[in-house]
Formats: sequence, C-alpha cells, structure tokens
Amino acid sequence: MGNHTPASFQALTSTALARMVEEAAQRIQPFVTETPLEPVTPLVASSGTSLLIKLENLQQTGSFKLRGASNKILSLSADQAARGVIAASNGNHGLGVAAAARRAGIAAEVYVSSQVSPAKSHRIEEYGARVHRAGDDPLDAELAARAAAEQQGKVFVSPYNDPEVMAGQGTIGVELLRYKQQIDAIFVAVGGGGLIGGIGAYIKHASPQTQIVGCWPKNSPVLYESMQAGRIIEVPEKPTLSESTAGGLEPGSVTLEICRKVIDRSVMVSEDEILDAMQKVRNATGSLVEGAAGVAVAAFLKHASDYAGKTVVVIICGGNLSPAVRQRLQQV
Repeated sequence: MGNHTPASFQALTSTALARMVEEAAQRIQPFVTETPLEPVTPLVASSGTSLLIKLENLQQTGSFKLRGASNKILSLSADQAARGVIAASNGNHGLGVAAAARRAGIAAEVYVSSQVSPAKSHRIEEYGARVHRAGDDPLDAELAARAAAEQQGKVFVSPYNDPEVMAGQGTIGVELLRYKQQIDAIFVAVGGGGLIGGIGAYIKHASPQTQIVGCWPKNSPVLYESMQAGRIIEVPEKPTLSESTAGGLEPGSVTLEICRKVIDRSVMVSEDEILDAMQKVRNATGSLVEGAAGVAVAAFLKHASDYAGKTVVVIICGGNLSPAVRQRLQQV
C-alpha cells in the first residue's frame, strides 16, 4: 500500500498540535456549535463522581466531525478551494466535509464503502457532495479517495490522518477547559485517533494532570493493537455497534505517534456493554447516541469505581445511528 502520509506530517509533535488546536478554535468558532457540557448524575449515583457529558451529538451534522472538516477546508488556499476536495468516510466525516464545503462554496466528493448505510450516504448527497462507492471496507474507500485526489490534483480531507483535521477535533478540549478548569479524566472513543489525538494534545498542554482514556470496542481495536506494536498493523475485525470507529488505519497515519504520547489508559468494551451504555444514556437523558458514544460511556461505567469523588468528562461523539443500530437499541 505504501506510506500515504505526507512527509511534512510525520514530524508533528503533540506540542505543535496543541498550538494548532488553539488556532483552529479561533478559525472555526463562527462555523460550529459550542456544544453543551452537562452533568449526568443518574449514571453515577453510588460513586460520588462528578460525571459530565460533552454533547457533540448536538453539533451540526450530528457529530464532532464537522470541527475537523471545517478547520481543514477553512485552511485551504484559494487555488486549492477552487479545485474542490475529496474525502472518504463511513458517514460522519462525509457529512462534516459536505456541510463545511457547502458553507465555503466549494465542491466536495466523498468516497464510501459498501458498509455505509443508504440513509447516511443520502444525507451526504443532501449537503451537496457527490458520493462514490469503493470497496467493502472503510480503508478501501479511504485509499481509493486519496488516489483519486492525487490523480485529479485535489486536496484529500482524511477523516483522521491530517494535522488540520486533528486540530479541529481538538477544539472540544478548548471548550471543556473553558467550562470546567479542573477535569480529572476524559473518556474518548477511538477509531482512527483524530478525535482523541487532537483533544489529548491540547489537554496535555493546558491541563497535564488530566488523564486521557482511550476507549475501544473489543471487536475493532486496530489503533490500540498498532500502538502496542509500534507500527500500523492489520487487525481482524468483527461487526460492532460502534460503526463510526470501525475500519483499518491508513499506512503511516500521523495519529499513531500522537496517540501513543497522549493516551494514558486504554479500555476495551464488549458489544453487550456498548448496547447497555447506549440504553443507560437514553434512559438518563432521553437522547439516542451512536455506538461510538456508547463505547466511551461503557468504558467509564466499567471502571467508575476508580473515579469516585473525581470530575470525569465523557465525549458523546455523535448521535447519527444507522437504521440497524437504532433497531438494536429499540429492542432492549
């Protein structure tokens, strides 16, 4: 497959990324929603933990992905913007790129794999992006999209393997510390590592004592296993409710080293634990959250006793449930 990460990305440090997050917060502020940070006491009645959830499911397009897409697109030169952009996504990133591109008045194409629900691909098209189908796995779509971008001389907007995208996702960390200066731990679901890498880089710079907890579905631990190996490896995957974190990693992804530096603790959760967490959030807040958000909640619930008396934030990364996942949730 080769190494698809530009050489300029590979020297990225968490300190440099933290500075980029601060710049991104200024750049995208007019274009994204500053989402609420709300207490959820029903989930921690016995532990005395102050549990707060960051509601990125209330972000425009229904997930945090709009932040990174907006920062990347707002960072383009006039010439790059005029050519348009190409992205790859299993849903949320595609929505974010399509929405950010429409707002900026530039053309966008989004490559999706056969795993993407028709409802999500239709929503991407509703934002004005052109959808292409490529392969049976999100990584297949990603590699096809990057190849098309190189061939056509267009900017490829990676869902995670791009410092500007990571910096945009990291703006969640800026908002967290604006609301709450003392945070003991932050739980974040991990797919490609863009979200936790961006948040973690900023938080380690601004609040080094805060623990960053990476949360994975047992059925899709690709970045975790790659971190253990010290290089990106292929890991067999099983179906997971956490659809938006599923899929392999692009060779040479810039997220690997950043995540190795900023993640303090890793937690794996089962499919039953994810579904139970989604149900608990629905019962406590009335909100339907997607499987990836359920991963972060489940990871906290699994180790809640470790955080008795502490202030913990769980990132509710999105609320775009596929029809299949919505049906599973309605059955419990």
